[in-house]
Amino acid sequence: MRPRKPQLAPAQIKELQKTAHQTKDADESRRAQAILMLELGSPEKDIVSFTGYHLDHVFRIRSQYRKEGAGAIQDKRKGKPRELLAKKERESIVRILGTKTPRETDSRYESEYWTTGILGDYIFRKYAVRYKSKTSYYLIFRRAEFTYHKPGRVYHERNEEEVEQWKNETKPRIQSALRNKNAIILAEDEMILKTQTTTQKIWLKQGEYPKIEVSHKRENRSIYGFLNIGNGREHAWKTERQNMEITKNILERIRKIYPTQKILLLWDSAGWHKGRAVTEFIKQDGRVEIIHFPRYDPEDNPQEHVWKQGRSEITHNRFIEDIDAATDEFVAYLNKSKFPYEFLGLHCVS
Repeated sequence: MRPRKPQLAPAQIKELQKTAHQTKDADESRRAQAILMLELGSPEKDIVSFTGYHLDHVFRIRSQYRKEGAGAIQDKRKGKPRELLAKKERESIVRILGTKTPRETDSRYESEYWTTGILGDYIFRKYAVRYKSKTSYYLIFRRAEFTYHKPGRVYHERNEEEVEQWKNETKPRIQSALRNKNAIILAEDEMILKTQTTTQKIWLKQGEYPKIEVSHKRENRSIYGFLNIGNGREHAWKTERQNMEITKNILERIRKIYPTQKILLLWDSAGWHKGRAVTEFIKQDGRVEIIHFPRYDPEDNPQEHVWKQGRSEITHNRFIEDIDAATDEFVAYLNKSKFPYEFLGLHCVS
């Protein structure tokens, strides 16, 4: 038996232990174990039996490890990492991207445009492969000669003079409410979360550009959101739909949150905001003052920007199948986050 005096520093022992227990490469784990057993004085027969290596080979591995570090036990035969999708599978996906819309590819997809979320869902369903990084999906789009676009909204009926007049009249009221310690300012809006939700990026063949109509069709789950302009806190609730009774019930919840304060409530002129149940609640409450946003001017509503941030963090580029789980996740994110916002040129958040 040849002498086995310690050769490694404590840090090297710790590195080997970490490699032995955490690496997914069986050969690397076995080499690390062999060096550790040798270093700790295990019997020769146990080392050979456990690792399958001859003792001379274990001494050589340890010697190399002392000189080279972790590289000595890594698999030198490793080449380019194996791609999850085979070449024929990638080529098939590229052909589909170039010839079919998601709706034409599979009836579960309603969209006319490809998104990262839909592509990821399609690849997982067909090949049981899910990439960890969106970059892998971007590369597939680029192989298909796609580029991405973010659809914009144009409100042709927006009246700029009306909007400017509204801002001039509203700003002093907001300033006055901000100075009032017994008043709060809430900007309200509703949104609809769909199984086929809106997207941050859609992918199209180079040279093509999206034409997407803004749809107000009501389906799936609704969310009521109130942004406290004074502190950036959000209050959001999931509902089945939007109507005056639900709106009244939501206002009752708001009043429980702010039991004594005067509420300056900014919202649009949706029909359910003007229904009898809502107007009677506001009249009976006596401490709610309403300011309606101008027509066709959603971008001036701070709550719209909360929706955008929430979509970016939670639902963009994600194909949603479980609408309730997705909506609950969305609402939870809103209610635990703060959304500082500069409203009408006023830095409102304290």
